[in-house]
Amino acid sequence: MTPTTTVRELTPAEFPLAEQAWTHYRNQKADPKTERIFGAFVDGNLAATARCTRHPDGLEMDCVFTLDEYRGQGLARKVVDALLAACGKEKIYIHSTLVLRQFYGSLGWRPIGEKEMPQTIRDRFIFCFGEMEGCNAVPMVREGR
Repeated sequence: MTPTTTVRELTPAEFPLAEQAWTHYRNQKADPKTERIFGAFVDGNLAATARCTRHPDGLEMDCVFTLDEYRGQGLARKVVDALLAACGKEKIYIHSTLVLRQFYGSLGWRPIGEKEMPQTIRDRFIFCFGEMEGCNAVPMVREGR
């Protein structure tokens, strides 16, 4: 039987589902005051996420994550597409890992200099001391459309 996949924005009441998935991904926490979370559900189970956070000076996407047992099905692209449909009228910044730079490039992001990022988003990676690549990260932006 073919699994049923649904991609949609989570309600704030569903944010604990994302936090449960994120125990496998840096133990991220969700904040319904500033965040929107998009998920892919496979047979009713949350399988992949993407989060859009509104900072005082810009939007950031992170927590693009697919649980191991659901990888290889294109779910990350589907949740990012859903996030972009809802939030993509504005610029969105990301800190991409070096290996995912091409993936995000295929979705419209382009690399930028660290200083081109809004301060509050850049500050989340302050521990890199201005050496993003040494932290396996590359700042990127996608223009609003």
